[in-house]
Amino acid sequence: MQISIEHTTIDIELKDVKLKGEWSIPINAIGLVIFSHGSGSSRLSPRNRYVAQYLQENGLATLLFDLLTEEEDSVYENRFNIQLLTKRLINVTQWMETYNEVHNLPIGYFGASTGAASALRAAAALKGEIRAVVSRGGRPDLALDVLDKVTASSLFIVGGNDTAVIELNKKAYQKLTCDRSLKIIANATHLFEEKGKLEEVAAISANWFAEKMKAKTADYV
Repeated sequence: MQISIEHTTIDIELKDVKLKGEWSIPINAIGLVIFSHGSGSSRLSPRNRYVAQYLQENGLATLLFDLLTEEEDSVYENRFNIQLLTKRLINVTQWMETYNEVHNLPIGYFGASTGAASALRAAAALKGEIRAVVSRGGRPDLALDVLDKVTASSLFIVGGNDTAVIELNKKAYQKLTCDRSLKIIANATHLFEEKGKLEEVAAISANWFAEKMKAKTADYV
């Protein structure tokens, strides 16, 4: 059965900046997943959009947005400014919580590449406000100093052929004290471009978010 999904393009107006975003809300959504893109990427990332659509079809609302303005993104160093990106993600999360359409939904983060570091740092700062985090081919090692403060259920997904990133994820995984899981996708490289691999990432992510968010669903109905 096809799920009815409302898609809306929005301007996220923060105190000092306006960001472009897109939210999608299925009927009877069980949670909201906010995407934190990797360096040089945006809300138009085809891989994240694929995952977002899969999540929507499984009852999860999503927010895809640009962490940087076009002007900010033109400064190469900003793409790796994890502190700036974390602050931006926190501000956008708090902004979204004011909207009636989603303000009662449990929240999760989906972080890709370096975006996983800002997702984990934001989760550590917001503590119980964030229910779950998924890192896809991420760099959670860039958040090592705060990983013990993360309370959100955290899933690290890495390609089996992405050897260097596997080791970085294992190092970060050991620092977590929360509910956690590390999933290595066999025969997949960093971007999961091999046939069926990104779909596997999306399915595992959808199951993770659904399981962790449904634990609190009764509190939000």
